[in-house]
Amino acid sequence: MPENNSILEKLDGLESRFEEVSTLITDPDVIADQTRYVKLTKEWKDLGDIMNARKRYIACLDSIREAKDILANESDSDMKDMAREELQQNETLQPQLEEEIKLLLIPKDPEDAKNVQMEIRAGTGGDEAALFAGDLFNMYKRFCDMKGWTLSVTDVSEGAVGGYKEIDFAISGTDVYGTMKYESGVHRVQRVPVTESNGRMQTSAATVAVLPEADKFEVNINEGDIKWDTFRSSGAGGQNVNKVESGVRLRYPWKNPNTGEVEEILIECTETRDQPKNKERALSRLYTFIHDREHQKYVDDIANRRKSLVSTGDRSAKIRTYNFPQGRVTDHRIGYTTHDLQGFLGGNIQDMIDALTVAENAEKLKENEL
Repeated sequence: MPENNSILEKLDGLESRFEEVSTLITDPDVIADQTRYVKLTKEWKDLGDIMNARKRYIACLDSIREAKDILANESDSDMKDMAREELQQNETLQPQLEEEIKLLLIPKDPEDAKNVQMEIRAGTGGDEAALFAGDLFNMYKRFCDMKGWTLSVTDVSEGAVGGYKEIDFAISGTDVYGTMKYESGVHRVQRVPVTESNGRMQTSAATVAVLPEADKFEVNINEGDIKWDTFRSSGAGGQNVNKVESGVRLRYPWKNPNTGEVEEILIECTETRDQPKNKERALSRLYTFIHDREHQKYVDDIANRRKSLVSTGDRSAKIRTYNFPQGRVTDHRIGYTTHDLQGFLGGNIQDMIDALTVAENAEKLKENEL
C-alpha cells in the first residue's frame, strides 16, 4: 500500500468503524431499538460506499506502482507497452477516484434521505400566476413519475381560470429531500398569458417551499392530546364524497418551546375518500409542521446556505426564470441555462438539479479540504 497518502490515512480510520457498525446492525438489542437501528443502518450504507471507493482506489494505486516497476525493470517491449497503457489509464483514474472519495467524506445533510412536504403558492401575477403554479406542479408530478416516487396532494385551492392559488403535496421515495431541496424559492415566468387579449408579455411568479418530512421519533407529540373531528367532504368526486364523513380535522395544543405559549394547530385533510388515509396524512402534516417550527433556525441555516429563501412571491427575488419567447430556463443561483423549456416543464429537470448539486458540493469541498 502506498505510504504517506493522506486520503488512505483518513480511510483507514473508517474501516474499523465500518466493521463495528456491520456487527452492531445484526445485534437483536440494536434491532429492537428502531431509532438506533435506523441511524446505524444509514451509517453502514454510507460507510459501505466509502469502503467500496477505498478498495477501487487502492487497486488503482497498486496498478500504478506495478506498471512503473515493469517500465523500470522489464526488458520485453510488449510488456512495457502494456504497462504504459495500464499506467496511463490508472493515472487518469486516480484523481477521479480522489474526487469521489473527498465528496463521500463530506458530512451529509441528515435531512437528504427524507421524504418531503412541498407547497406551491401563486405570487405576483393574478390568474397567470395561478396558471404558472399549475405548470410547476405538473412539472414536479412528471419528474416524480420518472423517478418512481409517489406524490400525494394534501391540500389545494384552485385558480379562477385554472392552475392553483396554492397546492400542498407530499413526495415519498429515495433521497427525495436531497434532490428536491434546491427547488425552494421564487420561480418567475415570462410569457404572453392566455388571459391576455392584447398579446402583451407578462412577468408572473410562484413560490415553492420544500420541507423535509419529520420522522416520528424526532418530534415529541402526545397523540392523546389530539382532538379529531370528521365531516363530509365537498367538491368533485361523485356521490360518496358528500354522503360519507371522510374528511378529517385535527386540533392539537402545541407548546412553543421558545416562548412557552400554547398554540392550537388546526389541520384538515379531504383529498381521499378513505377516512383512515386522511387521518394518516393529517397526522403526518402535523409532525412536519411542528418539526419545521421547532427547528426553524436549522431550516433557516439550510436556506441561507443555498441562497434560496422563499419570499412573499415578489418576482424580483427569483431563483429561476422560465422565458417562453426565448424557450429557455435559467437558474440565477449558478447561472445555468437550458433552452429546452418544454422538456423542462415536461419533467426533465434532473440536469438542472445535478448542476446545482455539483455547485453545492464544490462549496463543501472548499470547506472540507483534506
